Amino acid sequence: MTTMLGVDLAGRDVLMVGGGAVTARRLVRLLDEGARVRVVAPEVCDDVRAAIATHGLSWTPRRVRRGDIGAAWLVHTATGDQRVDADVAAMAERLRVLCVNASDGAHGTARLTAQARSGDVLVGVVSDAGVDPRRAGRVRDAIGALLREGRLPVRRRRKSAAGRVDLVGGGPGPTDLMTVRGRRLLAEADVVVADRLGPIDVIDELDADVEVIDVGKRPGHHPVPQEEINAILVAHARAGRRVVRLKGGDPFVYGRGGEEVAACLAAGVPVDVVPGLTSVVSVPQAAGIPITHRGVAASVHIVNGQAETSPSTVAALADPSVTTVVLMGVAALPRLIAVARGAGVPDDRPVAIIESGHTAQQRTTRSTLAQVLGDAAAVGVRNPAVIVIGDVARAELLMPSPTWAGDALR
Repeated sequence: MTTMLGVDLAGRDVLMVGGGAVTARRLVRLLDEGARVRVVAPEVCDDVRAAIATHGLSWTPRRVRRGDIGAAWLVHTATGDQRVDADVAAMAERLRVLCVNASDGAHGTARLTAQARSGDVLVGVVSDAGVDPRRAGRVRDAIGALLREGRLPVRRRRKSAAGRVDLVGGGPGPTDLMTVRGRRLLAEADVVVADRLGPIDVIDELDADVEVIDVGKRPGHHPVPQEEINAILVAHARAGRRVVRLKGGDPFVYGRGGEEVAACLAAGVPVDVVPGLTSVVSVPQAAGIPITHRGVAASVHIVNGQAETSPSTVAALADPSVTTVVLMGVAALPRLIAVARGAGVPDDRPVAIIESGHTAQQRTTRSTLAQVLGDAAAVGVRNPAVIVIGDVARAELLMPSPTWAGDALR
């Protein structure tokens, strides 16, 4: 029967007997854990020699002796000779030093696990009887995949005084377009402060006792002011909770993520940012529109439709080599069209409006500068929508849209 223990080897002496490929692989892992590694072997392979040089390790170029073992916390023997490895394991057992026998792990007193990690959670897999590293590795990989997908219960149950905030970009909406890191942090969260856009469905997967705070904004309706959102993040983190600020798109693209980071830093709260697929790129892509295209558009200008029109936006609209992408711009469309036509933009400049990108309700309206206001009114365009102005929106450039995406085409 095998009892699994978590052993901290940081700063502790580990003896590696043998200098071949197995030692080279295991050496890296032990060094990563902070062990003080010594190597005893008549010869070493190139990888072990490189590690010795890089990390300044002690190498004794001879066969192992009893005195080499006594000072170690752990011995790892991988000489390639089963008899020698068995002798090393026997000496270690007499000296009450744990030993990994790589040539016959079932006869060693310790085993290195196949490991999977998620944040500060470390999962080790070993065989209870006999040695089957390939099986252990496959089980480890399966567990690792579930950890990366945030599908295992890794939330802390003992609260610590060290809370933190993670701003997670959720992308355009579908859960499977979130980043692996974002899913993992959600699985670890005690509190989720969520917008109305983004991967809302993932909230249903959280533990029932995770506190979810809805701070979603709508055009002209901000029930929770930004200063209050900042205060919520800081207060929960100071109470020792893991807080995820879940946003649609990317936190730093009109997501006011910079303000939230600044508020956390000013309050002395640890904070990090996980990028997400911004709707600037992902929503046009869902409609088959590349925002840059060789020979058509070499640059992109991003506009907040709720802001005043700047001279740079006027210049971008007038430049046929620039794609202008407008977020939160449905109400501002008449003003933008007037500005573009006033800047001399041709009436046949293509315009595309993509509503509810990457959802079953996605709809794309393609038109021109001269006709887009009428076309948008005819189909009842509504937020959330992304507006693309430029030659990349021409129909002949479009790739096939997903079968679930509706099109209102001229």
